[in-house]
Amino acid sequence: MKKTEIDYLGKKLVLETDHIAKQANGSVMVTYGDTVVLVAATTESRDTEMDFFPLTCVYQVRTYSQGRIAGGFVKRERMPSEHEVLASRIIDRPLRPLFAEGFSRETQVIATVLSYDNTSNPIVASLLGASAALFISDIPYASPVAGINVGRINGEFVVNPSPADLEESDLDLFVVAKQDAIVMVEGESKNVSEKEIVEALDFAFESVQPLLELQAKLQKEVGKEKLTFTPPQDLSDLKKTVSKKAKKKLEKAIDIDDKLERQKVIQGVTAELCEDLLTDDAEDTEGDIKTVVHELEKEIIRKNILDKKKRIGGRSFTEVRPITCETGILPKAHGSALFTRGETQALIVTTLGTKDDEQMVDDPSGLYYKHFYLHYNFPAYSVGEVRRMGPPGRREIGHGNLAERSLTSVMPSRDSFPYTIRVVSEITESNGSSSMASVCGASLSMMDAGVPISDPVAGVAMGLVQEGKKTAILTDILGDEDHVGDMDFKVVGTSEGITALQMDIKIDGLSTKLMEEALMQAREGRLHILDEMNKAIENARDTVAANAPRFIQYKISPSKIRDIIGPGGKVIKGIQAETGAKLEVDDSGVINISSADQKSAEKALALIREITQEVEIGTVYDGTVVKLMEFGAFVEVLPNTQGLVHISEISQERVKKVEDVLSEGQVVQVKAIGFDKRGKLKLSMKAV
Repeated sequence: MKKTEIDYLGKKLVLETDHIAKQANGSVMVTYGDTVVLVAATTESRDTEMDFFPLTCVYQVRTYSQGRIAGGFVKRERMPSEHEVLASRIIDRPLRPLFAEGFSRETQVIATVLSYDNTSNPIVASLLGASAALFISDIPYASPVAGINVGRINGEFVVNPSPADLEESDLDLFVVAKQDAIVMVEGESKNVSEKEIVEALDFAFESVQPLLELQAKLQKEVGKEKLTFTPPQDLSDLKKTVSKKAKKKLEKAIDIDDKLERQKVIQGVTAELCEDLLTDDAEDTEGDIKTVVHELEKEIIRKNILDKKKRIGGRSFTEVRPITCETGILPKAHGSALFTRGETQALIVTTLGTKDDEQMVDDPSGLYYKHFYLHYNFPAYSVGEVRRMGPPGRREIGHGNLAERSLTSVMPSRDSFPYTIRVVSEITESNGSSSMASVCGASLSMMDAGVPISDPVAGVAMGLVQEGKKTAILTDILGDEDHVGDMDFKVVGTSEGITALQMDIKIDGLSTKLMEEALMQAREGRLHILDEMNKAIENARDTVAANAPRFIQYKISPSKIRDIIGPGGKVIKGIQAETGAKLEVDDSGVINISSADQKSAEKALALIREITQEVEIGTVYDGTVVKLMEFGAFVEVLPNTQGLVHISEISQERVKKVEDVLSEGQVVQVKAIGFDKRGKLKLSMKAV
């Protein structure tokens, strides 16, 4: 067993190996505080013929890590939660570009959270363990990375804030870096400026360095010799042949603005090459020709950008594709919008619900409920393809989460807008950055539904092409520009500042100076998009749709809650059955009445007022005699509210017996005249 440790932010951080999971190519147990994560990295023993690197990163949280047993009928962990899927993506994205080029063996990294102390972030520990396990293994991965959370409380940056700290923070970034550069960023903020984001990134970069040094120390002690693998077949001769025969045709094809037409022409060029080159004695395959054509496409696009300052379609580096925005296009939806930017289009629908529609979330931070959530769907037809239908994948969950986080800071509070809000993004066309189209469309759709968001929100995807000292930052990248480029940097915000960002890169790293340039260029693009959105709708509509639930909020004295609930819930169930409205009562006495029908909500309110209204001294009531006594009569003036009419207060004349004047069930007029020493209500008939 080998172990290395440091004190990191006042807690002991330990990396331990050669003790558990020893049959994996590399395994590390990470202990940070009382959070413990086991990470194992394994690769197949043979090369594959896949044209991509088959890496799978899995993050899984065991319920026993917090001393719990899973709820529900099934007691074992099964389908990964959205939290686990998102964490798996956070681990995968910075690691993938750092494997040796040409390595294609199927590789798996599994991080299992065994213990969680509710303060030490298990995702931070998992990424650290994943990088360390790969670094010390024989898998050809040679550059350790580490990530941390950055918050900002009262103007001060904080490393790895606890869930409680994040409630006070205006920033929540997850930043991953290696020794000389930042490699991934993801997070949200509350209208934080570009300059402040760069300051946070600089702070994160410096804070990560001790974690990289810790891995280097462990690797020096126990690191294995990296295995050799068969590099991809040398296709340089084929590339020369294909370039000679088809380069000019490919250059013309790449100039075609329309995505499908461009693809069709390139497919035609590829088919011609296959027919010409795949003779009976040819050693090359159709797959080889497609690989070479793709490499030439990439070279042409990058050369056009860096040398000719020319993008696909002829746009400038800072130009956003044409935008059209439409709202209110679905008659029965509470809110809807169609956002089209170039060949990317999103149909966004907003539905308003009640508290019963909140989403329950159970993750390591505990059980909580969300009254705003966004779902993203990416059907195959959006890119002109056919594929098997299935549940949402990592891409759908990740893009939906990014869009949701982008909008969280502008959402109204539950107190001011008591609806549960579900937004669904249906991607109907895609050619670059459908997640940013989802953000823009969601903002429009919610305003169309009457959701009083504090500011409209827009997002733009930034790209980068870099070779040597040549660098080009691109605004609003196409799918092909994303595919052949070196960065996908999504920046979301209002006219005032940034609400979310996500950055992935394919090169070794990115300086904060270059990131600052990209952020400022993104700001220009974002403001342009917001201007286009404002042409369709600038503010939330004054009222919600006619078929949306109607809410009435009414405050009662906490002492009256039991009167509304009744024994065994009899009273509240009766009101709901009689009116068709839904009632929710909290401990402070706030009652939320919701109904699809305004009249039924008002009827429920009238019944509540009747039950909970309190007697006002000096007011005359029509009351019912409920009980006769020798000294007077008890009269019910309000539901569950009775007072005593003393025999001396029945009439101006002297009354010998109460029964001579009153009888049970009789309706009489009485005046509230005060309370006795015990707080009991006193009534008078003669005062009337």
